[in-house]
Amino acid sequence: MAETKDVFGQEPHPVEDDLYKEPTRKRRKSDRDQRFRAFPSMEQSALKEYTSFGDLVLYPCQVPAGDISLLIPDEKLESRTRRVLSNTYQKLIQSVFLDDSIPNGVKYLINRLLALIEKPTVDPIYIALFGSTGAGKSSLINAIIQQAMFLPVSGESICTSCIVQVSSGCCVQYEAKIHLLSDQEWREELKNLTKLLHRTEELGREEADAWNRDEAVEEATWKLQMIYGNGAESKNYEELLRAKPKRKIPTSRVITLKAEEAEELSIKLDPYIRTQRRDWDGEAAEMRIWPLIKHVEVTLPKSDLIPEGVVLVDIPGTGDFNSKRDEMWKKTIDKCSVIWVISDIERVSGGRAHEDLLNESIKACQRGFCRDVALVVTKMDKLHLPEYLRERKAGNQAIQSQREAVLERNEMIKLQRTRILKEKLKRKLPADFKVLEASDLVYTVSAQEYWQQALLTEEETEIPKLREYIRKSLLDKKKRTVTKYVTEAFGLLLLTDSFNSTQNLPNEHLHMSVLRRFAEEKVELLEKAIAQCFACMEQPLQEGVRTARTSYRCILRACLVRSKGNQGFHQTLKAVCLKNGIYASRTLARIDLNEALTQPVYDQIDPVFGSIFRTGKPTGSALMPHIDAFKQSLQEKMTEIGIRSGWKYDSCKKNFLIQEISAILGGLEDHILRRKRRIYESLTASVQSDLKLCYEEAAQITGKKACERMKDAIRRGVDRQVAEGMFERAQERMQHQFQQLKTGIVEKVKGSITTMLALASSQGDGLYKELADVGSEYKEMEKLHRSLREVAENARLRKGMQEFLLRASPSKAGPPGTSL
Repeated sequence: MAETKDVFGQEPHPVEDDLYKEPTRKRRKSDRDQRFRAFPSMEQSALKEYTSFGDLVLYPCQVPAGDISLLIPDEKLESRTRRVLSNTYQKLIQSVFLDDSIPNGVKYLINRLLALIEKPTVDPIYIALFGSTGAGKSSLINAIIQQAMFLPVSGESICTSCIVQVSSGCCVQYEAKIHLLSDQEWREELKNLTKLLHRTEELGREEADAWNRDEAVEEATWKLQMIYGNGAESKNYEELLRAKPKRKIPTSRVITLKAEEAEELSIKLDPYIRTQRRDWDGEAAEMRIWPLIKHVEVTLPKSDLIPEGVVLVDIPGTGDFNSKRDEMWKKTIDKCSVIWVISDIERVSGGRAHEDLLNESIKACQRGFCRDVALVVTKMDKLHLPEYLRERKAGNQAIQSQREAVLERNEMIKLQRTRILKEKLKRKLPADFKVLEASDLVYTVSAQEYWQQALLTEEETEIPKLREYIRKSLLDKKKRTVTKYVTEAFGLLLLTDSFNSTQNLPNEHLHMSVLRRFAEEKVELLEKAIAQCFACMEQPLQEGVRTARTSYRCILRACLVRSKGNQGFHQTLKAVCLKNGIYASRTLARIDLNEALTQPVYDQIDPVFGSIFRTGKPTGSALMPHIDAFKQSLQEKMTEIGIRSGWKYDSCKKNFLIQEISAILGGLEDHILRRKRRIYESLTASVQSDLKLCYEEAAQITGKKACERMKDAIRRGVDRQVAEGMFERAQERMQHQFQQLKTGIVEKVKGSITTMLALASSQGDGLYKELADVGSEYKEMEKLHRSLREVAENARLRKGMQEFLLRASPSKAGPPGTSL
């Protein structure tokens, strides 16, 4: 048999290197218990009960009324499953240790066991706080983690200048890791900065004044002065390479800060992530390297407020001129499963920056892992009462105080912004997208009132509501992950136990042949279903291309023409060209010519694209439901064949096949989610590639009237490429990406099912090998798997009872949990 591949289509661990590898040690019980500190005390006691290795005991009286359905024995099931897998792994290693050759099936089994033992408990949940400078992102994080001035907040300076990730762990100290650009990455940026500042010809006074006021010029000058000191802006690239930075840069490109207390770390960290005003003369030495900082990771010790496994990400809203930082900006947005668009009360009603943030967040739902978007309106305590009363509609109930006015205004903002956001989401996303069903699309928060409580109570600031959302999101993911983990482990133990079965069932080969033919037929049907699913993109793509061809000149004019003329735009446009059509600064709106030109296409394809990659009913345009239906049909066939053929005497074989099918196809979802980003961005990537020479030509233009000449060069280049089929090529490249995804899915399914059926045929094919007796481990795993099913059923029953009690007597049932 060919070398076995794992369920994700990758080669398994090389047996020679990793077969005898020791599994990673389990963390201490005390460390596991610390992970529950983020939960209410009563809920902690129930969850900690599950971490023991004794019998499963449920104490309903310990569970808060609103949270009963969320409590499953995650920690107990997971830790016991890891223990069973580890014992099985050790036994198998001992049984084959002296063998010269190990059958491929056994290699597959051992590598799968090792991968499961070392699999992380839960991939972190990344929650993006996505907003413009001064919107209140850092203040909101400070309130959530209960540290008033931990991250720098707005004052006399622009605050957080880079991506900052905040999480909790098992460390005993507060820790921050400041990641810097590599030497090669800084050289690339240095070359572009000096190009922006280089004038080869003398300009007239008017042009020189406009050039000096250019945003890109100011930013480039500031960065070079920070690193190399005053006068650096007048030096060329080679001179700056030889120059010595004002502060020593660590060769590791990582600066680690540690402290016993939050305030101590905050003081150490502040100079690195706070960007001072350009006229500030008293900066610390650390301030001088902020242009080199790529991102910052902050870890809190055993937080009482943020569960381990949750990462809050403070994301500046516009990207960055540096290519690596800008790439990280977009990838960070895409890996977040939740995006909170942060906007203060004074800027939420209109404004290009706010709209750009919302649009970028919605795109993250299309191309990335984002499943939930919400608007968080900050600084809700700000209200000028006389002005509010003057603008308030007559006939409403009289307002008696500032507090009543704030609460009324908050409710009004929620209703208005929820309606507007939902309408915007409906235009871009499928009608049954999960976020459209969310009960809370808008939060109205006040970090200042959370600390002072002069007008609002703690609950009314909605900070606790956001914490509750975080906590329940992690519990929900934990429940799904542990269920999948235990189920996959059970399948492996079934396989291991079946390897030691010497029973030769009658007509075994015939039954396997029937199953193989059935699987081949179903794979063909799946391939056709995927093709039909992806064919739904053809019409909107064609319509989008037609619209783009007729509207591209208007779009380009809107991007290139400024209301104030070319004043302050000369070198900004050059920066756009140097970065192949993209310019991002920390203060201005992001410019992306490639995205703007392809926006008419995206406007047409967005709803259909979202429908393809959504989960839901198995309609013609949805991909995952077809894969789920394929899985179900195979499992039903296996059960049918097993009952007819006598597998009732070898239930291990039947159960292994059913469980392994779930593991194989479950791995496809992550593969599809990773590929959809490449598919979605293929349109802009194609246009950017076609316009590369055009941008390079425009970037070389200098001297008098350079700005207008650059615009002309861009217009000519775009006209030429459109005439040569630029948008049609983009369409073809996206369709090719869809074709590659279809081929990849089918090949992975075919290969994995072939491997699975070969492994199940333990007699013949050279796969059989008498292994150590793992009967006790199999029985323990079977018990855990049964407990998982029972707990899931009990949770459903308890949830139904809770809903009944709430309807019958809300006061006796207790406060309902927040619906997500």
